[in-house]
Amino acid sequence: MLLDLPESQLYEYRSAQVDPADFDTFWDETLASARSHALNVEVQPVDSGLATLDVYDVTFSGYDGERIKAWLRVPAGTTGALPTIVQFHGYGRGRGDAIENLLWASAGYAHLELDTRGQAWSGSRGSTPDLSGSGPQVPGFLTRGIGSKETYYYRRLIVDAVRLVDAVAELPFTDAARTMITGISQGGGLALAVAGLVPGLAAVAARVPFLCDFPRAIMITDSNPYKEIANYLAWYREDVGAVMTTLAYFDGVNFAKRASAPVWLSAALMDPICPPSTIFGAYNNYAGAKEITVWPFNGHEGGGVDDELLVLDVARRALS
Repeated sequence: MLLDLPESQLYEYRSAQVDPADFDTFWDETLASARSHALNVEVQPVDSGLATLDVYDVTFSGYDGERIKAWLRVPAGTTGALPTIVQFHGYGRGRGDAIENLLWASAGYAHLELDTRGQAWSGSRGSTPDLSGSGPQVPGFLTRGIGSKETYYYRRLIVDAVRLVDAVAELPFTDAARTMITGISQGGGLALAVAGLVPGLAAVAARVPFLCDFPRAIMITDSNPYKEIANYLAWYREDVGAVMTTLAYFDGVNFAKRASAPVWLSAALMDPICPPSTIFGAYNNYAGAKEITVWPFNGHEGGGVDDELLVLDVARRALS
C-alpha cells in the first residue's frame, strides 16, 4: 500500500535536516587523517574457476589505516585500463565470494566491490572486521557509536568507501578518469556520501538509497534499520538531541547538496524500509545533474532487474 506522500508531492518535498556549520570541516579533517595513512594497495589473483573473468583479492588502508578488503573483477585477459564501477552494498551484506556479482565485469567494466566492515550476515559473506568499539547500542549498526560524530560507525564506513575510490588511481586495470559509483539501499546511501566528498566522478547511481533524511525516516517508518534509532531513543530518551546532531553529519540530504557528478536514483512508493520522501529529500537537494525513476507498486526491491538495466544504461552514457 502507499506508505508516504503521493508522487505528485514528492518533487515539492524539502527535508527538515539541518546542515551543520562545521560539516565540511569535519569531513575535510576526517579524510585528511585517513589519507595520512598510505593506501598500501595489495592485489592478489584468485583462482575463481571462471573462464570469462579474472578476479583479484584487493586489500587497502581505510579508516585509521585499518586494512579493508575488496574484489576487483575484469574481463579475462584484460591488460589496459577499463572504465570502472565501484560498488557499495546494502545493509548486512559483505563483498561475498569471488564467483558472485559478475554483472559489471561481464559488461566489460573493471568492477571494484567494497567489503562492508563488520557486516556480512545477510545474503553474503565478508572478511573485514570493524575494529572500533562503542558505547551502548541496539542490535545492528545504525546506533553503533551514535553518541558523537567522531565515534559513529558510518564515519568509518564512509571513509572506507572514499579510500576505495582513491585506490582506483593505484590499481591495475582501473581508470580514475572514468569511474562511476553505485549501490542499492545502504550502498546507495554510501554512493551519495562519496559523491558529496569526492570530486571528478563520472556518474553516481543510487538505487532506493538508505541513510537519507533521518529526521523524517525515523518518524514515518516502523521498519528496520531506521527503527533501530527509535528503539535506541526509547531507552536513551535524554540523548535525542545528541543523536540527531550526530546523524546530520551522515545524512544523504547534506551530502547531496555538495555533489556535482551526474546522478540517477530510484525510489518505490510502497517501500517501508526507505520511504520515497526520504529519497526525494536527497534528490531535491542534489546539486548536480539528476534523474530519478519512481516505481509506484514496488517496495524496497525497487525496480529489481529493471533498475539494473537502467544503471547499465547510466554507465554506458557516462563511461563510453
